[in-house]
Amino acid sequence: MFRCLAILLLLPAHAVSAQSALSGAEFDSYTRGKTLFYGFQGQVYGVERYLPNRRVIWSFLDGDCKEGLWYEQGDQICFIYEDRLDPQCWVFTRSAGGLIAQFEGDPAETELYEAEDIDEEMVCYGPDVGV
Repeated sequence: MFRCLAILLLLPAHAVSAQSALSGAEFDSYTRGKTLFYGFQGQVYGVERYLPNRRVIWSFLDGDCKEGLWYEQGDQICFIYEDRLDPQCWVFTRSAGGLIAQFEGDPAETELYEAEDIDEEMVCYGPDVGV
C-alpha cells in the first residue's frame, strides 16, 4: 500500500489529451487478467481486477469488493456493479504511464489514472455476518 502511495505521489496529474478513446477490444486486451490500482489527485482511489468475459471486481481498498461487468457504449466503457445498477461510464485513453479514465469523457468530472499493475489477488472480506 505504501509503495502504491509513493508511486501515486510521484505521478503528475494527467489530462485527457487528443488521444483517441480505447475501443472495447483495446480496453479488454489491455486490462484482462490484470489488477490495476487507480489514483485521483495524488491519492490511491481504488483497485479493480479484470476477469474474463468482461467481468470485474472493484474495491475502494477497504476489503469491501463489488462484482460487476463492463460494456462498450460509443467511445465509453461503462461499468455496472452488484450494488449499483446505474452505469458508470468512462472514456479510457492510454498515456506513457498507463490508463487514464475520464468520467463520462467530461473534463470537468473525475479523472483517474492507472498507478500500478500489482498482478496479485485483491483482498476481499466475506459478507458481514451477525450473531
